[in-house]
Formats: sequence, C-alpha cells, structure tokens
Amino acid sequence: MTARDDEAELIEEAAGAFRPPRGGTSPAWHDLSPEGREAAYRLSIQMRALEAALDPQGRSGTVQAVLRRLGSS
Repeated sequence: MTARDDEAELIEEAAGAFRPPRGGTSPAWHDLSPEGREAAYRLSIQMRALEAALDPQGRSGTVQAVLRRLGSS
C-alpha cells in the first residue's frame, strides 16, 4: 500500500457519516494532510447530497442523526 492509497482511505473515512459518540471529528481527520482535508470536505458535501436525494423526506444522514438525538423524526 502506498502513501497515496493511505491518504485515499483516510479521505473516505473522514468524509463518511460516522462520528465518535461523544462528538467531534473523525479520527482520520487528524491524520490527513491539508489537501486531504480539503478533499474529504468536498467528498462529504457530495455524499450528503446523495444521501438526501435517496431519502423520501430529502434528509441527509447528518440530519437524520441529529433528529434521532433530539428525539424527533
């Protein structure tokens, strides 16, 4: 595995919807280069738009997680 492959995996992990239970950023975020963080941000925007497009109510995974924590749906 090359450094480029490692960075690509970290970008995917950081852009995903998973967040630590106590909040904060993905642990992968801290291991990314500044360029990798920018790429992860851009990818996360695309992923949230796809999630919202697939949801009948137009909600991204982030919105759904927040509503669950608030006890709403």
